[in-house]
Amino acid sequence: MSNLSSVAADALASYYEEVRDKIHELVAPLSNEQLWRKPYSYGNSVGHLLLHLTGNLHHYIGAHIAGTGYVRDRDREFTEASKPAKEQVIANFDRAVAMVVETIRRQSPEDWTAAYSADTPSKNRFAALMRMAAHVEHHIGQMQYLVRELAKEDSSRASSAR
Repeated sequence: MSNLSSVAADALASYYEEVRDKIHELVAPLSNEQLWRKPYSYGNSVGHLLLHLTGNLHHYIGAHIAGTGYVRDRDREFTEASKPAKEQVIANFDRAVAMVVETIRRQSPEDWTAAYSADTPSKNRFAALMRMAAHVEHHIGQMQYLVRELAKEDSSRASSAR
């Protein structure tokens, strides 16, 4: 079982590091204004999705597995009006990912099957870590779409300004 534990830890830790890198690539070309702009009135900005992912990881993995004591304000993740600088939002996300990777690497073979009781259907830590990985991937897809829409918007603005 310890070999499987090691394989699971390596795969999950690598996945979260790849996610971090993918988000860096997505956000790199965006200005701070673009990070917080909502291409559609009914949706989110890339910035708000990053706040959401950061809060989600700190809550479900940090507070409920790592025991960090993190207290989540989920509503604020989607309503933050101060529009923090892109560098700060990315740094906070990076810290969340680093905490997740460290938490994953600390899991003993027995820890993977330890009971998990946060407000999610996950019954054990392994399932919770997998569920959070799927959640991150879902929002990366949304961010990819938003980044394309922002590029179209800016291209249209540039064309009409000529």
